[in-house]
Amino acid sequence: MKPPVFVYLDETPGETRAIIRDEVGYQYFLTQFEDDIPQYRLGARSVGRVRRIEPDLKGVFIDLGEEGGGDAFLPSQGGQRLHEGEKVGVEVVSERREMKGVTLKLLGKADGEPRLLTPGPTVTEWLGRLAPGVEPVEGVRAIEAGWDALREADGQPFLGGDVSVTVERTRALIAVDFDYRPLPGRRASPQDRLEANRKGLRRAAQTIRLRSLGGLAAIDLIGVGQDGGAILKAAKAAFGNDPGIVYGPVNRFGVLMIALPWRFTPLAERLYRGSQVYWPHRAAIEVTRKLRHALLSDTTTARVTARCTRQVAELAAPLVARLGPRAHLKGDDSLRTSEHVIEAE
Repeated sequence: MKPPVFVYLDETPGETRAIIRDEVGYQYFLTQFEDDIPQYRLGARSVGRVRRIEPDLKGVFIDLGEEGGGDAFLPSQGGQRLHEGEKVGVEVVSERREMKGVTLKLLGKADGEPRLLTPGPTVTEWLGRLAPGVEPVEGVRAIEAGWDALREADGQPFLGGDVSVTVERTRALIAVDFDYRPLPGRRASPQDRLEANRKGLRRAAQTIRLRSLGGLAAIDLIGVGQDGGAILKAAKAAFGNDPGIVYGPVNRFGVLMIALPWRFTPLAERLYRGSQVYWPHRAAIEVTRKLRHALLSDTTTARVTARCTRQVAELAAPLVARLGPRAHLKGDDSLRTSEHVIEAE
């Protein structure tokens, strides 16, 4: 019998969130903003023009035809030689992150001006792929699930019984550390350490998925002299058998290296400008979400007002207007960008 999976869909004006949770915790937090450039979403297919060839980077930069969107990178594939100005069909296989643009794969030759052919899957469609057959929960519970998932994603470290797990992203890699505290008066056996590592791997995989991270992960396991076969089996059970994942052996220092494919833009980059502080346009959506939650939670109150900075209020106004006549905004510059107060009248 498969473990239960719970799916949530929060369609707030300006942003749609899709969240998946199982018995371990929240596994996926997918978000789609109305101002996203469709050519740069994962899975989008376009006709692009080769703008610049970069032999040192072993690839070319592609113009996808969206003004202000920036170039996308197409790695060299199978000895394929492209020329500046050439038109090609491409698909997004990795979204933007940090200073890097989207990464593409080549579909073949193409004709015509750079343009979008088919957009990438919506978050609703991703839900259907990741949790087929599960009916999503909407409304108040979906909004609250999104907030809970964000708290879980931001939490550090995770303490779970005798094992604590810390996941930190650096410019070079994802550093994962396990700490183990056996019961008082008990000496940890090799089997105890293996079970603790299994728990840690499950939690590390969940955190990395939830944060939409990829790249090289260095996992500092509990103890040395590991049973490499058992650890590899546990890692594959935790991270999955995705063909894009490369599992390395456990080295003599007790560190397991895993290369994870980049796919979505990291969650923190999608939402925050640092330290869980929302960008102003994201704060405007969050104000709208808080108002929507209040309206859905109490359908009898005639007027619900959100106080926020004047900048955020101006950005939120067209979104809040879509909530109906009960929703209102008030500018208050005594608050910070990420702060807002909901008042029922």
